[in-house]
Amino acid sequence: MTTEQIPAGYWQDAAGNLIPESKVKDIDKLRHQVVTDLCLLAEQAQAGLRAFKVNAMLEVAALVATSMEQYGVKSGGEKGNVTLMSFDGQYKLVRSMQDKLMFGEQLMAAKALIDECVHEWSEGANDNIRVLVNHAFQADKEGKINVGRVLALRRVNIDHPKWQQAMQAIADSMQTASTKPYIRFYKRVGTTQEYQPIPLDIAAI
Repeated sequence: MTTEQIPAGYWQDAAGNLIPESKVKDIDKLRHQVVTDLCLLAEQAQAGLRAFKVNAMLEVAALVATSMEQYGVKSGGEKGNVTLMSFDGQYKLVRSMQDKLMFGEQLMAAKALIDECVHEWSEGANDNIRVLVNHAFQADKEGKINVGRVLALRRVNIDHPKWQQAMQAIADSMQTASTKPYIRFYKRVGTTQEYQPIPLDIAAI
C-alpha cells in the first residue's frame, strides 16, 4: 500500500497493517520521523556522490585523451589505470579499472583433465591435490565457481602433459564479464611523500 492509499488518521506498520494514529506511540512517531528524514538525506547525498563520480571519471578521461593527443595517439582515455598528481604535489588521484572474470565452457574440459591426472597418479601425497581440486571447483550457493581458487591451481607446479593441458584450458576459459571503474583521492601529509586517502565513505570520516 502506497502513502497515497493509506487512509487519513492511520499509519502503516512494517507488516503492512493499518494502525490508528491514536494508537501509535509518540516515541514511535519521533523515531519514524528521524529515521525517514536522515535516510532521505542519505539518498540525496548518495545521488550527489554518484554524480560526482561520473563527472570525475569524465574529467580524467578527457585529460588522458588530451595528453595522448599531444603525441598523436587518439584514445577515448576512459580505459586503463592512471595516477594523476597536482602540480604542487599536494593531491593525487588514482583511477583504476577492475575486471570481473568468469569462466567459459573450457573449464569443464580442464576439470575432466585434472580428474584424470589425479586418478592416474598414485595415492598418498596426491590426496592433497585431490582436496585442492575439489575445493577449487566447488560452486557457491549461486552456482558460481570462485575465480581465485581456480587460478590458484595454475600456481601448482606439476610437470605433466595432461596437467599442463588442463592449465591451458583454464587460461583459455577465462573471460572478462565486466569492468568496474574506481577513482580514489589522496592528500599529502605535510611535506612528506606520504599520502592519506580522502574518504568518501561516511563510515570512514
